Amino acid sequence: MVELKEVELKKDKSVFDQISEHDHEKVVFCHDKETGLKAIIGIHNTVLGPALGGTRMWSYASEAEALDDVLRLSRGMTYKAAISGLNLGGGKAVIIGDAKKDKNEALLRKFGRFVKNLNGAYITAEDVGMTTKDMEYIKMETDHVSGLPESMGGGGDPSPVTAYGTYMGMKAAAKRAFGSDSLAGKKISVQGVGHVGGYLVELLAKENAEIFITDIYEDRLQEVSKKYNAKVVSMDEIYDLDVDIYSPCALGGTINDNTLSRLKCQVIAGCANNQLRDENVHGPALIEKGIVYAPDFLINAGGLINVYSELIGYNRESAYAQTERIYGYTLDIFNLAEQEGIHNQAAAIEMAKKRIESIGKVRSTF
Repeated sequence: MVELKEVELKKDKSVFDQISEHDHEKVVFCHDKETGLKAIIGIHNTVLGPALGGTRMWSYASEAEALDDVLRLSRGMTYKAAISGLNLGGGKAVIIGDAKKDKNEALLRKFGRFVKNLNGAYITAEDVGMTTKDMEYIKMETDHVSGLPESMGGGGDPSPVTAYGTYMGMKAAAKRAFGSDSLAGKKISVQGVGHVGGYLVELLAKENAEIFITDIYEDRLQEVSKKYNAKVVSMDEIYDLDVDIYSPCALGGTINDNTLSRLKCQVIAGCANNQLRDENVHGPALIEKGIVYAPDFLINAGGLINVYSELIGYNRESAYAQTERIYGYTLDIFNLAEQEGIHNQAAAIEMAKKRIESIGKVRSTF
């Protein structure tokens, strides 16, 4: 059963006001009393193809916060697919709950039924709080799932590929800011060392960067610190460090009115989605501070590239090769932004929209 619930909204916006703000095609509220499932699926745009985007499980403070997250994330997926040259639309899902306590087979399979009922308009995959094993459970109820284990013909955990793309984007940003893409000796703060952040730290350690890390999970923090000789700092301290590069790899919105004045970095390049709390405010603000920003949905596209590869016949070498192109794409965005006098996020969105508009002339929605 699906329940459309009125949620407590910021700025007195109705549910439909929020949905229409970014031109979403469809938003589905999923509720099942028996399993305790509360989820939201956002389909932003299907001009280029079916909406593919991971499912995130998180303990949101409110349903309004969950709705805001899924709307912003699904919009970002549209641009991510478009700018990466993939024949996919943008979608995302969130399950409200504690992944360590509330997740179970029944809940995941029930969610799979909701995905199935969308008849292929949305394809799910792994995101924060989810694993390839969870995708197996969802697969029991629907074929519209990617990010499956290698034993099932999938590409396995997409996190290493996401990290590699972020690393490529970071190196491109370093070249722009410092004149060289070498990260050796660079001081880099990584906020969040989960699946993707952990793999990114590994790549940075191999290049002999000086790494500072923080995370909400102390056990994971200590594990990564010990393995890669990274210095642990507090959640709040991460914004005050005198570093060359700040890499947000947790949840979004960490570049905001409160943190911008504290950042001392010259580059921001991370794998988190929606890093700018308000792209129209904080994008230009980064230019004023002289910070080179690598657009999030561009440089974290490796995971999407990897799961898309499953749909067309998975080949790991091909997925990595396509992900490596993020380096060149990032430099192209920097050049476009400079030519047009706009901030980097705006330039990336412009490039993505141009592809959607051009392909939209020869395609109808999925």
